[in-house]
Amino acid sequence: LVSPLAQRHSIRRRSKSKTGMPTDGYEEEELKNFINTSGLKPKLLLNTHCHLDHVFGEKYVAETWGLVPHIHPKEQQMMRLAEASGVMYNLPFKSYSGPFNFLEEGDIIKIGTDELKVLFAPGHSPGHVCFYSESQGFVIGGDVLFSGSIGRTDLPMGNYETLITSIQTQLLSLPDATKVYSGHGPMTTIGKERLSNPFLV
Repeated sequence: LVSPLAQRHSIRRRSKSKTGMPTDGYEEEELKNFINTSGLKPKLLLNTHCHLDHVFGEKYVAETWGLVPHIHPKEQQMMRLAEASGVMYNLPFKSYSGPFNFLEEGDIIKIGTDELKVLFAPGHSPGHVCFYSESQGFVIGGDVLFSGSIGRTDLPMGNYETLITSIQTQLLSLPDATKVYSGHGPMTTIGKERLSNPFLV
């Protein structure tokens, strides 16, 4: 768990090449030490969305490893608001202000022989995406679906109906055994949430 708001980040690694893809994350020194001691070489910086708790270290990660963040175009405004949000929550920080690589629904992100498919899942934020690995049976879900819960929709540009539609069409369409790595809380599976999530049954 990282950042004062207990946000989870992921580093998807390839065991043979030791290349990695940081997603949404950071306690700066902790992350750097982990990457260095693991012998990883970060290749891509992927964002599910750009709320405050998911971009605290965006600037640091981008500058330290020379990475350009990948975001959906509709998340640009969220990134611009992040620094002001930090002040509002008494968590000031310097936000990333450089260029972006833009993601669109259906894009395939490749690193070596591994692939992640971009799933467009707005509702929690306007340009929220998830990253799905069919071959490895997992989805990096950001703040769309949690164990026993769903993402907030009371934040700027959130929408409950849109979020539920995103979950139903983008996530519940995945196999039940698919592991869901959320932005907060424990790992769950699509099947478990389909059967027991109170917002979905």
